[in-house]
Amino acid sequence: MPALPVPASCPAPASLDAMVEPWMAPFYGPALRTLHEAGVPFVLGGTFALAYLTGICRATADLDLFIRRTDFDRIAQLLHERQGWRCMLTHPHWLAKVHGSDQDGDGAAFIDLIFNSGNGLAPVDEDWFRGNGQAQLLGVPVRVMKAEDALMSKAFIMERERYDGGDVAHLLQACAERMDWERVLARFGPHWRVLLAHLTLFGYIYPGERHHVPGWVMAQLLGRLHEEQGAPPRADMAVCAGTLLSREQYLHDVSQGYVDARLASTSTMTADDVQAWTQAIGDRKAAEPPVPPAGAPPAPQVARLLLADRPTGRGA
Repeated sequence: MPALPVPASCPAPASLDAMVEPWMAPFYGPALRTLHEAGVPFVLGGTFALAYLTGICRATADLDLFIRRTDFDRIAQLLHERQGWRCMLTHPHWLAKVHGSDQDGDGAAFIDLIFNSGNGLAPVDEDWFRGNGQAQLLGVPVRVMKAEDALMSKAFIMERERYDGGDVAHLLQACAERMDWERVLARFGPHWRVLLAHLTLFGYIYPGERHHVPGWVMAQLLGRLHEEQGAPPRADMAVCAGTLLSREQYLHDVSQGYVDARLASTSTMTADDVQAWTQAIGDRKAAEPPVPPAGAPPAPQVARLLLADRPTGRGA
Protein backbone atom coordinates (compact mmCIF):
# COMPACT_ATOMS: atom_id res chain seq x y z
CA MET A 1 0.00 0.00 0.00
CA PRO A 2 1.46 3.45 -0.86
CA ALA A 3 2.03 5.91 1.96
CA LEU A 4 -0.97 8.04 2.77
CA PRO A 5 -0.55 11.64 1.63
CA VAL A 6 -0.93 14.32 4.26
CA PRO A 7 -4.63 15.30 4.46
CA ALA A 8 -5.40 18.78 3.21
CA SER A 9 -6.60 19.76 6.69
CA CYS A 10 -3.34 18.67 8.29
CA PRO A 11 -0.46 21.03 9.00
CA ALA A 12 2.62 20.63 6.81
CA PRO A 13 4.99 18.03 8.30
CA ALA A 14 7.48 20.69 9.40
CA SER A 15 4.78 22.40 11.45
CA LEU A 16 4.73 19.46 13.84
CA ASP A 17 7.53 21.38 15.52
CA ALA A 18 4.91 23.89 16.64
CA MET A 19 3.54 21.22 18.99
CA VAL A 20 6.87 20.97 20.82
CA GLU A 21 7.19 23.38 23.72
CA PRO A 22 10.64 25.02 23.94
CA TRP A 23 11.50 23.15 27.12
CA MET A 24 10.90 19.81 25.37
CA ALA A 25 13.14 20.33 22.33
CA PRO A 26 16.52 19.79 24.10
CA PHE A 27 15.27 16.33 25.08
CA TYR A 28 13.24 15.20 22.09
CA GLY A 29 15.61 16.46 19.38
CA PRO A 30 18.73 14.55 20.52
CA ALA A 31 16.67 11.40 21.13
CA LEU A 32 15.25 11.43 17.61
CA ARG A 33 18.65 12.19 16.07
CA THR A 34 20.35 9.42 18.06
CA LEU A 35 17.94 6.77 16.80
CA HIS A 36 17.88 8.11 13.25
CA GLU A 37 21.66 8.28 12.93
CA ALA A 38 22.00 4.75 14.35
CA GLY A 39 19.49 3.41 11.83
CA VAL A 40 17.12 2.09 14.49
CA PRO A 41 13.59 1.88 13.04
CA PHE A 42 10.86 3.68 14.93
CA VAL A 43 7.44 5.10 14.12
CA LEU A 44 6.12 8.38 15.46
CA GLY A 45 2.77 7.87 17.18
CA GLY A 46 0.57 9.50 19.79
CA THR A 47 -0.49 13.13 19.55
CA PHE A 48 2.05 13.93 16.82
CA ALA A 49 0.72 11.16 14.56
CA LEU A 50 -2.84 12.26 15.24
CA ALA A 51 -1.94 15.79 14.12
CA TYR A 52 -0.26 14.46 10.97
CA LEU A 53 -3.21 12.24 10.07
CA THR A 54 -6.13 14.47 11.07
CA GLY A 55 -4.84 18.02 11.41
CA ILE A 56 -5.92 18.12 15.06
CA CYS A 57 -3.12 19.59 17.16
CA ARG A 58 -3.14 19.59 20.94
CA ALA A 59 -0.55 20.18 23.60
CA THR A 60 1.40 17.18 24.80
CA ALA A 61 4.15 16.50 27.33
CA ASP A 62 5.31 13.17 25.95
CA LEU A 63 6.61 11.63 22.75
CA ASP A 64 5.39 8.19 21.66
CA LEU A 65 7.83 6.16 19.58
CA PHE A 66 6.73 2.70 18.45
CA ILE A 67 9.58 0.21 18.23
CA ARG A 68 10.15 -3.53 17.94
CA ARG A 69 10.62 -5.22 21.29
CA THR A 70 13.83 -6.78 20.01
CA ASP A 71 15.31 -3.29 19.49
CA PHE A 72 14.76 -2.08 23.05
CA ASP A 73 18.10 -3.15 24.50
CA ARG A 74 19.98 -1.49 21.64
CA ILE A 75 17.98 1.72 22.04
CA ALA A 76 18.53 1.78 25.79
CA GLN A 77 22.28 1.36 25.27
CA LEU A 78 22.44 4.07 22.60
CA LEU A 79 20.56 6.64 24.65
CA HIS A 80 22.64 5.89 27.73
CA GLU A 81 26.00 6.00 25.96
CA ARG A 82 25.33 9.06 23.79
CA GLN A 83 23.00 11.09 26.00
CA GLY A 84 23.39 9.70 29.52
CA TRP A 85 19.69 8.99 29.77
CA ARG A 86 18.08 6.07 31.57
CA CYS A 87 15.54 3.76 29.94
CA MET A 88 13.17 1.89 32.22
CA LEU A 89 11.28 -1.18 31.06
CA THR A 90 8.22 0.03 32.92
CA HIS A 91 5.87 -2.71 31.74
CA PRO A 92 7.79 -5.49 29.97
CA HIS A 93 4.77 -6.66 27.99
CA TRP A 94 4.32 -3.35 26.13
CA LEU A 95 6.05 -0.18 27.36
CA ALA A 96 9.37 1.40 28.33
CA LYS A 97 10.09 5.01 29.31
CA VAL A 98 13.06 7.27 28.67
CA HIS A 99 13.83 9.94 31.24
CA GLY A 100 16.32 12.71 30.52
CA SER A 101 18.71 14.37 32.91
CA ASP A 102 17.71 17.48 34.84
CA GLN A 103 19.22 19.80 32.24
CA ASP A 104 17.02 18.37 29.49
CA GLY A 105 14.06 20.68 29.68
CA ASP A 106 12.61 20.93 33.20
CA GLY A 107 12.62 17.19 33.87
CA ALA A 108 8.90 16.80 33.11
CA ALA A 109 9.27 15.55 29.54
CA PHE A 110 9.57 11.86 28.84
CA ILE A 111 9.51 9.48 25.91
CA ASP A 112 7.38 6.36 25.69
CA LEU A 113 8.92 3.46 23.78
CA ILE A 114 5.95 1.30 22.82
CA PHE A 115 6.24 -2.19 21.38
CA ASN A 116 2.73 -3.55 21.97
CA SER A 117 -0.65 -2.40 23.19
CA GLY A 118 -1.45 -2.40 26.90
CA ASN A 119 -3.81 -5.34 26.37
CA GLY A 120 -1.20 -7.30 24.42
CA LEU A 121 -3.20 -7.42 21.18
CA ALA A 122 -1.05 -5.28 18.89
CA PRO A 123 2.66 -6.16 19.01
CA VAL A 124 4.76 -3.97 16.73
CA ASP A 125 5.92 -6.09 13.80
CA GLU A 126 7.69 -5.43 10.50
CA ASP A 127 4.47 -4.29 8.85
CA TRP A 128 4.38 -1.22 11.09
CA PHE A 129 7.41 0.10 9.18
CA ARG A 130 6.06 -0.31 5.63
CA GLY A 131 4.21 2.38 3.66
CA ASN A 132 4.43 5.03 6.37
CA GLY A 133 3.98 8.72 5.81
CA GLN A 134 7.12 10.81 6.22
CA ALA A 135 7.57 13.98 8.27
CA GLN A 136 10.21 16.15 9.88
CA LEU A 137 10.27 16.66 13.63
CA LEU A 138 12.93 18.93 15.11
CA GLY A 139 14.98 18.55 11.94
CA VAL A 140 14.89 14.76 11.98
CA PRO A 141 13.09 12.71 9.27
CA VAL A 142 10.61 10.35 10.89
CA ARG A 143 8.17 7.67 9.85
CA VAL A 144 4.63 8.41 11.02
CA MET A 145 2.22 5.75 12.21
CA LYS A 146 -0.19 4.58 9.52
CA ALA A 147 -3.87 5.35 10.02
CA GLU A 148 -4.67 1.63 10.20
CA ASP A 149 -2.26 1.10 13.09
CA ALA A 150 -3.42 4.26 14.84
CA LEU A 151 -6.99 2.96 14.61
CA MET A 152 -6.00 -0.38 16.14
CA SER A 153 -3.95 1.21 18.92
CA LYS A 154 -6.76 3.55 20.00
CA ALA A 155 -9.85 1.41 19.47
CA PHE A 156 -9.40 -0.60 22.67
CA ILE A 157 -8.73 2.32 25.03
CA MET A 158 -11.93 2.58 27.04
CA GLU A 159 -10.78 3.25 30.58
CA ARG A 160 -12.92 5.15 33.04
CA GLU A 161 -10.40 8.00 33.02
CA ARG A 162 -9.53 7.81 29.31
CA TYR A 163 -11.54 6.99 26.22
CA ASP A 164 -10.02 7.38 22.75
CA GLY A 165 -13.26 7.02 20.80
CA GLY A 166 -13.10 10.66 19.72
CA ASP A 167 -9.67 10.11 18.21
CA VAL A 168 -10.97 7.03 16.40
CA ALA A 169 -13.86 9.03 14.93
CA HIS A 170 -11.50 11.76 13.73
CA LEU A 171 -9.14 9.20 12.20
CA LEU A 172 -12.04 7.71 10.28
CA GLN A 173 -13.25 11.14 9.21
CA ALA A 174 -9.84 12.06 7.80
CA CYS A 175 -8.56 8.74 6.49
CA ALA A 176 -11.37 6.18 6.04
CA GLU A 177 -11.60 6.61 2.27
CA ARG A 178 -7.90 5.82 1.87
CA MET A 179 -7.44 3.08 4.45
CA ASP A 180 -6.45 -0.47 3.57
CA TRP A 181 -9.61 -2.06 4.93
CA GLU A 182 -8.50 -5.61 4.26
CA ARG A 183 -5.56 -4.91 6.55
CA VAL A 184 -7.81 -3.29 9.16
CA LEU A 185 -10.08 -6.36 9.23
CA ALA A 186 -7.07 -8.64 9.52
CA ARG A 187 -5.63 -6.54 12.36
CA PHE A 188 -8.82 -6.72 14.40
CA GLY A 189 -9.35 -10.40 13.60
CA PRO A 190 -11.59 -12.05 16.21
CA HIS A 191 -12.11 -8.65 17.86
CA TRP A 192 -14.16 -7.40 14.92
CA ARG A 193 -17.05 -6.38 17.21
CA VAL A 194 -14.87 -3.58 18.62
CA LEU A 195 -14.30 -2.32 15.08
CA LEU A 196 -18.00 -2.57 14.25
CA ALA A 197 -18.87 -0.60 17.39
CA HIS A 198 -16.56 2.25 16.38
CA LEU A 199 -17.79 2.25 12.79
CA THR A 200 -21.39 2.35 13.99
CA LEU A 201 -20.58 5.30 16.25
CA PHE A 202 -18.80 7.02 13.37
CA GLY A 203 -21.98 6.89 11.32
CA TYR A 204 -23.86 8.39 14.26
CA ILE A 205 -21.30 11.14 14.90
CA TYR A 206 -21.02 12.12 11.22
CA PRO A 207 -24.30 11.04 9.59
CA GLY A 208 -23.43 12.87 6.38
CA GLU A 209 -20.11 11.03 6.07
CA ARG A 210 -21.12 7.41 6.67
CA HIS A 211 -20.22 6.61 3.09
CA HIS A 212 -16.52 7.19 3.87
CA VAL A 213 -16.46 3.65 5.26
CA PRO A 214 -16.83 1.26 2.32
CA GLY A 215 -20.19 -0.44 2.17
CA TRP A 216 -18.64 -3.87 1.78
CA VAL A 217 -16.84 -3.46 5.12
CA MET A 218 -20.08 -2.74 6.97
CA ALA A 219 -21.85 -5.52 5.09
CA GLN A 220 -19.16 -8.04 6.02
CA LEU A 221 -19.17 -7.06 9.68
CA LEU A 222 -22.96 -7.02 9.90
CA GLY A 223 -23.00 -10.42 8.20
CA ARG A 224 -20.71 -11.77 10.90
CA LEU A 225 -22.98 -10.27 13.53
CA HIS A 226 -26.08 -11.85 11.97
CA GLU A 227 -24.37 -15.23 11.75
CA GLU A 228 -23.13 -15.05 15.32
CA GLN A 229 -26.51 -13.97 16.66
CA GLY A 230 -28.12 -16.95 15.00
CA ALA A 231 -25.71 -19.48 16.43
CA PRO A 232 -26.55 -21.39 19.62
CA PRO A 233 -24.81 -20.20 22.80
CA ARG A 234 -21.51 -21.91 23.61
CA ALA A 235 -21.10 -23.56 26.97
CA ASP A 236 -17.38 -22.69 27.16
CA MET A 237 -17.73 -18.95 26.72
CA ALA A 238 -17.65 -17.81 30.37
CA VAL A 239 -15.13 -15.18 29.29
CA CYS A 240 -15.04 -11.46 30.02
CA ALA A 241 -13.41 -9.59 27.15
CA GLY A 242 -13.93 -6.29 28.94
CA THR A 243 -10.40 -6.59 30.32
CA LEU A 244 -9.13 -6.01 26.78
CA LEU A 245 -10.86 -2.61 26.85
CA SER A 246 -10.12 -1.56 30.43
CA ARG A 247 -7.61 -3.04 32.85
CA GLU A 248 -9.69 -1.88 35.84
CA GLN A 249 -13.40 -1.77 35.18
CA TYR A 250 -13.93 -5.52 34.68
CA LEU A 251 -11.79 -6.89 37.50
CA HIS A 252 -15.01 -7.51 39.41
CA ASP A 253 -16.18 -9.89 36.70
CA VAL A 254 -12.91 -11.82 36.79
CA SER A 255 -13.17 -12.08 40.56
CA GLN A 256 -16.65 -13.57 40.10
CA GLY A 257 -15.39 -16.44 37.95
CA TYR A 258 -15.21 -15.07 34.43
CA VAL A 259 -12.09 -16.00 32.49
CA ASP A 260 -9.88 -12.98 31.80
CA ALA A 261 -9.80 -12.64 28.00
CA ARG A 262 -6.21 -11.39 28.19
CA LEU A 263 -5.29 -14.98 29.07
CA ALA A 264 -7.71 -16.68 26.72
CA SER A 265 -7.45 -14.85 23.40
CA THR A 266 -4.91 -13.53 20.93
CA SER A 267 -3.33 -11.34 23.60
CA THR A 268 0.37 -11.87 24.22
CA MET A 269 0.00 -11.18 27.95
CA THR A 270 0.96 -13.74 30.59
CA ALA A 271 -0.53 -14.13 34.04
CA ASP A 272 2.47 -12.24 35.46
CA ASP A 273 1.90 -9.42 32.97
CA VAL A 274 -1.75 -9.17 33.97
CA GLN A 275 -0.85 -9.09 37.65
CA ALA A 276 1.78 -6.37 37.18
CA TRP A 277 -0.49 -4.29 34.95
CA THR A 278 -3.28 -4.57 37.53
CA GLN A 279 -1.00 -3.56 40.40
CA ALA A 280 0.02 -0.48 38.40
CA ILE A 281 -3.54 0.84 38.72
CA GLY A 282 -2.74 1.75 42.30
CA ASP A 283 0.50 3.41 41.24
CA ARG A 284 -1.39 5.59 38.76
CA LYS A 285 -3.95 6.65 41.32
CA ALA A 286 -1.26 7.43 43.89
CA ALA A 287 0.49 9.66 41.32
CA GLU A 288 -2.65 11.64 40.51
CA PRO A 289 -2.54 15.19 41.91
CA PRO A 290 -5.02 16.03 44.67
CA VAL A 291 -8.14 17.89 43.67
CA PRO A 292 -7.77 21.54 44.75
CA PRO A 293 -10.53 23.25 46.73
CA ALA A 294 -13.25 24.87 44.67
CA GLY A 295 -12.08 28.18 43.27
CA ALA A 296 -8.42 27.58 44.05
CA PRO A 297 -5.93 28.03 41.17
CA PRO A 298 -4.30 24.75 40.08
CA ALA A 299 -0.76 24.02 41.17
CA PRO A 300 1.86 24.28 38.38
CA GLN A 301 2.17 20.52 37.96
CA VAL A 302 -1.62 20.20 37.81
CA ALA A 303 -1.78 22.96 35.22
CA ARG A 304 0.64 21.04 33.02
CA LEU A 305 -1.50 17.91 33.23
CA LEU A 306 -4.57 19.94 32.31
CA LEU A 307 -2.69 21.52 29.40
CA ALA A 308 -1.91 18.08 27.99
CA ASP A 309 -5.61 17.54 27.28
CA ARG A 310 -6.50 21.04 26.14
CA PRO A 311 -6.72 21.92 22.45
CA THR A 312 -4.22 24.59 21.47
CA GLY A 313 -6.22 26.15 18.69
CA ARG A 314 -3.57 25.29 16.12
CA GLY A 315 -4.38 23.07 13.17
CA ALA A 316 -7.91 22.24 12.11
